Amino acid sequence: MSMKLADFSADFGKAAGDYRRHRAGFPPELLARLQKQYGLGLAEQRVLDLGTGTGTLARQFAQAGCDATGLDASAAMIDQARQLDLEEGVAVEYHVGKAEELPFPTGEFDVVIAGQCWHWFDRAQAAAAARRVLKRKGALVIAHFDWIPLDDNLVAETENLIVKHNPNWKAAGGMGMHPQWMADVVRAGFTSRETFSFDIDVPYTHEGWLGRIRASAGIGASLTPEKVAAFDAEHAAMLKARFPQPDLTALHRVWALVARV
Repeated sequence: MSMKLADFSADFGKAAGDYRRHRAGFPPELLARLQKQYGLGLAEQRVLDLGTGTGTLARQFAQAGCDATGLDASAAMIDQARQLDLEEGVAVEYHVGKAEELPFPTGEFDVVIAGQCWHWFDRAQAAAAARRVLKRKGALVIAHFDWIPLDDNLVAETENLIVKHNPNWKAAGGMGMHPQWMADVVRAGFTSRETFSFDIDVPYTHEGWLGRIRASAGIGASLTPEKVAAFDAEHAAMLKARFPQPDLTALHRVWALVARV
């Protein structure tokens, strides 16, 4: 999927292999909270996962008994999603397409979710499209799962290295909160709106963290293979020198906006 954010471009199809192996997606606590507090993601509900990538969220909903559909602009990512579905024995319906031009009937879904992708869309168009395909009292969920840089932790040191190799990447220093998306759903006519967040420590091996960063927008999705290899070598050396322990931990924050029709 080729995407532009201001002057920054990313094509996650270039990183589809690493994305499949090393980006596990949202922790199950997100779906558990959506189910318990909001009644979303319950069995037999129809769920549309925008920017599905390798289908990590769509599979979680399908495993919960939902009728799950995933949509992504990258055919390469959809191919990876289908392979993972076969391996895990999960049935998800996939479509290659754009969040701004949803190829579904009006009032088709109970839930539309956009995980870690809302910033890549034309947000006004995507919000309007999501509202159109939602059933009455249905909900749009915009969710993020962001690593959090603090002081000189693993994330901060890695971000410094990403910026060194890719100065066009402007996402360093984020704190995982996205209140600006509230304006998008207000303008689209969603009448009930609420946000929540929680933090979680995510374990990684050295290999897992290296792969996770190769699969990120700032590296694998935007640099040439030669530049990715150069970054990866320096990243591995930095981890060996600064974080030699075999088991690493990266602080992450889950943030979500729930907006109802």
